[in-house]
Amino acid sequence: MKTFKIYQIDAFTKERFSGNPAGVVVNADGLTDTQMQQIAKELNNSETAFLFSPDDHDSDGLIRYFTPLAEVPICGHATIAAMYAKAIEHNLDSCILRFKTQIGTLPFEIVKETEDYQVIMTQGKFELSPTFDNNTTKKILAALGLDYSDIDEKCPIQIASTGHSKVMIGIKSRKKLNDLNPNYPSLADLSKQINCNGYFVFTFDSDDNDILIHGRMFAPAIGINEDPVTGNANGPFGGYLIQNKIIDAKNGLFEFNGKQGEKMKRPGVIHVSVKIENDLPAIIKIKGNATVVFKTEIKI
Repeated sequence: MKTFKIYQIDAFTKERFSGNPAGVVVNADGLTDTQMQQIAKELNNSETAFLFSPDDHDSDGLIRYFTPLAEVPICGHATIAAMYAKAIEHNLDSCILRFKTQIGTLPFEIVKETEDYQVIMTQGKFELSPTFDNNTTKKILAALGLDYSDIDEKCPIQIASTGHSKVMIGIKSRKKLNDLNPNYPSLADLSKQINCNGYFVFTFDSDDNDILIHGRMFAPAIGINEDPVTGNANGPFGGYLIQNKIIDAKNGLFEFNGKQGEKMKRPGVIHVSVKIENDLPAIIKIKGNATVVFKTEIKI
Protein backbone atom coordinates (compact mmCIF):
# COMPACT_ATOMS: atom_id res chain seq x y z
CA MET A 1 0.00 0.00 0.00
CA LYS A 2 1.10 3.58 -0.69
CA THR A 3 0.18 6.77 1.15
CA PHE A 4 -1.19 9.51 -1.11
CA LYS A 5 -1.34 13.14 0.03
CA ILE A 6 -4.57 14.96 -0.73
CA TYR A 7 -5.23 18.69 -0.46
CA GLN A 8 -8.59 20.44 -0.61
CA ILE A 9 -7.95 23.89 -2.07
CA ASP A 10 -10.35 26.78 -2.66
CA ALA A 11 -9.23 28.54 -5.85
CA PHE A 12 -9.75 32.14 -6.99
CA THR A 13 -10.18 33.33 -3.41
CA LYS A 14 -8.29 33.85 -0.15
CA GLU A 15 -11.34 33.03 1.98
CA ARG A 16 -12.09 29.43 2.86
CA PHE A 17 -15.44 28.06 1.72
CA SER A 18 -15.65 30.51 -1.18
CA GLY A 19 -14.26 30.38 -4.71
CA ASN A 20 -14.05 26.98 -6.41
CA PRO A 21 -12.97 23.91 -4.43
CA ALA A 22 -10.64 21.37 -6.00
CA GLY A 23 -9.02 18.23 -4.74
CA VAL A 24 -5.32 17.77 -5.43
CA VAL A 25 -3.32 14.56 -5.09
CA VAL A 26 0.25 15.82 -5.08
CA ASN A 27 1.95 12.40 -5.37
CA ALA A 28 -0.29 10.45 -7.74
CA ASP A 29 2.35 8.06 -9.16
CA GLY A 30 0.95 4.55 -9.08
CA LEU A 31 -2.75 5.42 -9.12
CA THR A 32 -4.88 3.71 -11.77
CA ASP A 33 -7.58 5.45 -13.79
CA THR A 34 -10.21 3.63 -11.73
CA GLN A 35 -8.66 4.76 -8.46
CA MET A 36 -8.43 8.37 -9.64
CA GLN A 37 -12.07 8.29 -10.66
CA GLN A 38 -13.00 6.85 -7.27
CA ILE A 39 -11.06 9.54 -5.41
CA ALA A 40 -12.65 12.30 -7.52
CA LYS A 41 -16.11 10.87 -6.84
CA GLU A 42 -15.39 10.58 -3.12
CA LEU A 43 -14.11 14.17 -2.82
CA ASN A 44 -17.08 15.26 -4.99
CA ASN A 45 -15.54 18.52 -6.19
CA SER A 46 -16.21 19.66 -9.73
CA GLU A 47 -12.61 18.57 -10.49
CA THR A 48 -9.75 16.82 -8.72
CA ALA A 49 -6.20 17.18 -10.08
CA PHE A 50 -3.58 14.43 -9.95
CA LEU A 51 0.12 15.32 -10.15
CA PHE A 52 2.56 12.76 -11.56
CA SER A 53 6.34 12.74 -11.92
CA PRO A 54 7.70 13.72 -15.36
CA ASP A 55 7.99 10.98 -17.97
CA ASP A 56 10.52 12.89 -20.10
CA HIS A 57 13.14 15.65 -19.85
CA ASP A 58 10.92 18.35 -21.37
CA SER A 59 8.45 18.83 -18.51
CA ASP A 60 8.28 19.09 -14.71
CA GLY A 61 5.45 16.61 -14.44
CA LEU A 62 2.12 15.42 -15.75
CA ILE A 63 -1.31 16.54 -14.55
CA ARG A 64 -4.68 14.85 -15.05
CA TYR A 65 -8.15 16.05 -14.10
CA PHE A 66 -11.26 14.11 -13.11
CA THR A 67 -14.81 15.23 -12.37
CA PRO A 68 -16.93 12.88 -10.25
CA LEU A 69 -18.09 11.28 -13.54
CA ALA A 70 -15.25 11.49 -16.05
CA GLU A 71 -11.76 12.63 -16.94
CA VAL A 72 -11.53 16.05 -18.61
CA PRO A 73 -8.64 17.42 -20.70
CA ILE A 74 -7.89 20.58 -18.73
CA CYS A 75 -9.29 22.59 -15.82
CA GLY A 76 -8.52 26.15 -14.78
CA HIS A 77 -9.37 26.22 -11.09
CA ALA A 78 -7.92 22.76 -10.47
CA THR A 79 -4.65 23.89 -12.09
CA ILE A 80 -4.50 26.93 -9.82
CA ALA A 81 -5.21 24.63 -6.87
CA ALA A 82 -2.68 21.99 -7.95
CA MET A 83 0.18 24.43 -8.42
CA TYR A 84 -0.69 26.13 -5.12
CA ALA A 85 -0.61 22.77 -3.33
CA LYS A 86 2.70 21.85 -5.00
CA ALA A 87 4.22 25.19 -4.00
CA ILE A 88 3.22 24.66 -0.38
CA GLU A 89 4.23 21.00 -0.34
CA HIS A 90 7.74 21.79 -1.62
CA ASN A 91 8.11 25.35 -0.24
CA LEU A 92 8.82 26.66 -3.73
CA ASP A 93 10.15 30.07 -4.62
CA SER A 94 8.75 31.97 -7.60
CA CYS A 95 9.19 29.79 -10.67
CA ILE A 96 7.65 28.51 -13.89
CA LEU A 97 6.72 24.83 -14.09
CA ARG A 98 5.90 23.06 -17.34
CA PHE A 99 3.28 20.33 -17.01
CA LYS A 100 1.96 17.88 -19.57
CA THR A 101 -1.81 17.95 -20.04
CA GLN A 102 -4.10 16.32 -22.56
CA ILE A 103 -3.99 19.53 -24.61
CA GLY A 104 -0.20 19.78 -24.57
CA THR A 105 2.60 20.93 -22.27
CA LEU A 106 1.73 24.26 -20.64
CA PRO A 107 3.71 26.71 -18.47
CA PHE A 108 2.29 27.45 -15.03
CA GLU A 109 3.86 30.33 -13.11
CA ILE A 110 4.08 30.29 -9.33
CA VAL A 111 4.48 33.76 -7.81
CA LYS A 112 5.66 33.86 -4.20
CA GLU A 113 4.83 37.03 -2.26
CA THR A 114 4.93 37.55 1.51
CA GLU A 115 5.04 33.82 2.25
CA ASP A 116 2.01 33.10 0.06
CA TYR A 117 1.46 32.26 -3.59
CA GLN A 118 -0.51 33.27 -6.64
CA VAL A 119 -0.64 31.07 -9.73
CA ILE A 120 -0.70 32.15 -13.38
CA MET A 121 -1.91 29.55 -15.86
CA THR A 122 -1.16 29.87 -19.56
CA GLN A 123 -4.12 28.29 -21.30
CA GLY A 124 -4.24 26.29 -24.53
CA LYS A 125 -4.73 27.59 -28.06
CA PHE A 126 -7.82 29.77 -28.41
CA GLU A 127 -10.50 28.57 -30.82
CA LEU A 128 -13.85 30.12 -31.71
CA SER A 129 -16.60 28.20 -33.49
CA PRO A 130 -19.21 29.71 -35.81
CA THR A 131 -22.39 31.07 -34.27
CA PHE A 132 -25.21 28.56 -33.83
CA ASP A 133 -28.13 28.27 -36.21
CA ASN A 134 -31.49 29.62 -35.04
CA ASN A 135 -32.90 26.22 -34.11
CA THR A 136 -29.95 25.29 -31.87
CA THR A 137 -29.91 28.78 -30.33
CA LYS A 138 -33.60 28.45 -29.42
CA LYS A 139 -32.93 25.11 -27.73
CA ILE A 140 -30.01 26.53 -25.71
CA LEU A 141 -32.01 29.54 -24.58
CA ALA A 142 -35.03 27.40 -23.69
CA ALA A 143 -32.90 25.00 -21.62
CA LEU A 144 -31.41 27.95 -19.74
CA GLY A 145 -34.80 29.62 -19.23
CA LEU A 146 -33.91 32.62 -21.37
CA ASP A 147 -35.76 34.58 -24.05
CA TYR A 148 -34.29 36.40 -27.03
CA SER A 149 -35.17 39.65 -25.24
CA ASP A 150 -32.68 38.72 -22.47
CA ILE A 151 -29.74 38.45 -24.86
CA ASP A 152 -27.05 41.11 -25.17
CA GLU A 153 -27.20 41.86 -28.90
CA LYS A 154 -23.48 42.56 -29.24
CA CYS A 155 -22.58 39.06 -28.00
CA PRO A 156 -22.96 36.17 -30.48
CA ILE A 157 -23.86 32.77 -29.04
CA GLN A 158 -21.01 30.44 -29.99
CA ILE A 159 -18.44 28.03 -28.59
CA ALA A 160 -15.10 29.35 -27.36
CA SER A 161 -12.26 27.17 -26.14
CA THR A 162 -8.76 27.15 -24.73
CA GLY A 163 -8.84 23.35 -24.41
CA HIS A 164 -12.19 22.59 -22.74
CA SER A 165 -14.91 24.37 -24.68
CA LYS A 166 -17.78 26.48 -23.36
CA VAL A 167 -20.83 28.05 -25.03
CA MET A 168 -20.75 31.84 -24.57
CA ILE A 169 -24.15 33.40 -23.81
CA GLY A 170 -24.24 37.13 -23.04
CA ILE A 171 -27.30 38.59 -21.31
CA LYS A 172 -28.30 42.08 -20.24
CA SER A 173 -29.21 41.70 -16.60
CA ARG A 174 -27.32 40.53 -13.53
CA LYS A 175 -30.63 39.92 -11.78
CA LYS A 176 -31.66 37.63 -14.61
CA LEU A 177 -28.30 35.89 -14.36
CA ASN A 178 -28.79 35.16 -10.66
CA ASP A 179 -32.40 34.07 -11.19
CA LEU A 180 -31.52 31.41 -13.78
CA ASN A 181 -32.81 27.92 -13.01
CA PRO A 182 -31.74 25.80 -16.01
CA ASN A 183 -33.24 22.54 -17.19
CA TYR A 184 -30.16 20.41 -16.57
CA PRO A 185 -31.31 17.26 -18.44
CA SER A 186 -32.01 19.41 -21.50
CA LEU A 187 -28.59 21.04 -21.30
CA ALA A 188 -26.95 17.62 -20.98
CA ASP A 189 -28.82 16.34 -24.05
CA LEU A 190 -27.83 19.43 -26.01
CA SER A 191 -24.18 18.89 -25.06
CA LYS A 192 -24.21 15.63 -27.04
CA GLN A 193 -25.62 17.44 -30.08
CA ILE A 194 -23.24 20.39 -30.07
CA ASN A 195 -20.19 18.54 -28.70
CA CYS A 196 -19.70 21.02 -25.88
CA ASN A 197 -20.31 20.32 -22.20
CA GLY A 198 -20.28 23.81 -20.68
CA TYR A 199 -22.57 26.84 -20.89
CA PHE A 200 -21.14 30.15 -19.67
CA VAL A 201 -23.81 32.80 -19.15
CA PHE A 202 -22.35 36.25 -18.49
CA THR A 203 -23.36 39.87 -18.17
CA PHE A 204 -21.56 43.20 -18.28
CA ASP A 205 -24.11 44.45 -15.71
CA SER A 206 -21.57 45.21 -12.96
CA ASP A 207 -21.58 47.82 -10.22
CA ASP A 208 -17.86 47.39 -9.54
CA ASN A 209 -15.33 49.13 -11.78
CA ASP A 210 -12.82 46.35 -11.07
CA ILE A 211 -15.19 43.63 -12.31
CA LEU A 212 -15.92 43.56 -16.05
CA ILE A 213 -18.38 40.67 -16.01
CA HIS A 214 -20.38 38.44 -13.72
CA GLY A 215 -20.96 34.86 -14.87
CA ARG A 216 -22.43 31.44 -14.15
CA MET A 217 -21.31 28.16 -15.74
CA PHE A 218 -23.38 25.00 -16.14
CA ALA A 219 -22.01 21.60 -17.23
CA PRO A 220 -24.49 18.85 -16.27
CA ALA A 221 -23.25 16.49 -19.00
CA ILE A 222 -20.08 15.88 -16.96
CA GLY A 223 -21.75 15.86 -13.56
CA ILE A 224 -21.38 19.57 -12.77
CA ASN A 225 -24.80 21.24 -12.69
CA GLU A 226 -23.08 24.51 -11.78
CA ASP A 227 -19.41 25.33 -11.31
CA PRO A 228 -18.59 28.15 -8.86
CA VAL A 229 -15.65 29.89 -10.60
CA THR A 230 -14.46 28.64 -13.98
CA GLY A 231 -11.03 29.30 -15.49
CA ASN A 232 -11.93 27.47 -18.71
CA ALA A 233 -14.85 29.85 -19.18
CA ASN A 234 -13.41 33.22 -18.20
CA GLY A 235 -10.14 32.63 -20.09
CA PRO A 236 -11.65 31.84 -23.49
CA PHE A 237 -14.24 34.56 -22.84
CA GLY A 238 -11.34 37.02 -23.08
CA GLY A 239 -10.43 35.65 -26.50
CA TYR A 240 -14.09 35.73 -27.52
CA LEU A 241 -14.26 39.46 -26.70
CA ILE A 242 -11.17 40.25 -28.78
CA GLN A 243 -11.94 38.11 -31.82
CA ASN A 244 -15.51 39.43 -32.00
CA LYS A 245 -14.21 43.01 -31.48
CA ILE A 246 -16.64 43.50 -28.59
CA ILE A 247 -13.85 45.21 -26.64
CA ASP A 248 -11.48 47.81 -28.08
CA ALA A 249 -8.11 46.71 -26.72
CA LYS A 250 -4.99 48.86 -26.82
CA ASN A 251 -1.25 48.13 -26.95
CA GLY A 252 -1.62 44.45 -27.77
CA LEU A 253 -2.87 43.44 -24.31
CA PHE A 254 -6.33 43.16 -22.79
CA GLU A 255 -6.82 42.47 -19.08
CA PHE A 256 -9.93 42.19 -16.94
CA ASN A 257 -11.42 40.60 -13.83
CA GLY A 258 -14.39 38.25 -13.95
CA LYS A 259 -16.51 37.40 -10.91
CA GLN A 260 -18.47 34.19 -10.53
CA GLY A 261 -20.10 32.07 -7.84
CA GLU A 262 -22.33 34.66 -6.16
CA LYS A 263 -25.53 32.64 -6.58
CA MET A 264 -23.80 29.59 -5.05
CA LYS A 265 -22.50 31.74 -2.17
CA ARG A 266 -18.96 30.83 -3.27
CA PRO A 267 -17.78 34.06 -4.93
CA GLY A 268 -14.38 34.23 -6.55
CA VAL A 269 -12.45 36.50 -8.91
CA ILE A 270 -10.35 35.51 -11.92
CA HIS A 271 -7.84 37.84 -13.54
CA VAL A 272 -7.57 37.26 -17.30
CA SER A 273 -4.96 38.63 -19.68
CA VAL A 274 -5.06 38.27 -23.45
CA LYS A 275 -2.01 39.00 -25.60
CA ILE A 276 -3.16 40.21 -29.01
CA GLU A 277 -1.32 39.72 -32.29
CA ASN A 278 -2.74 40.85 -35.66
CA ASP A 279 -6.00 41.79 -33.91
CA LEU A 280 -6.49 38.20 -32.73
CA PRO A 281 -6.03 36.57 -29.31
CA ALA A 282 -2.60 34.89 -29.23
CA ILE A 283 -1.87 33.95 -25.61
CA ILE A 284 -4.46 33.76 -22.83
CA LYS A 285 -3.52 33.58 -19.16
CA ILE A 286 -5.57 33.40 -15.99
CA LYS A 287 -4.31 34.36 -12.53
CA GLY A 288 -5.78 33.48 -9.21
CA ASN A 289 -5.34 33.23 -5.47
CA ALA A 290 -5.95 30.06 -3.50
CA THR A 291 -6.19 28.84 0.07
CA VAL A 292 -5.91 25.44 1.76
CA VAL A 293 -9.08 24.11 3.38
CA PHE A 294 -7.57 20.84 4.59
CA LYS A 295 -4.85 18.28 3.94
CA THR A 296 -5.21 14.56 4.49
CA GLU A 297 -3.79 11.18 3.47
CA ILE A 298 -5.21 8.00 2.02
CA LYS A 299 -3.60 4.58 1.78
CA ILE A 300 -4.31 2.49 -1.31
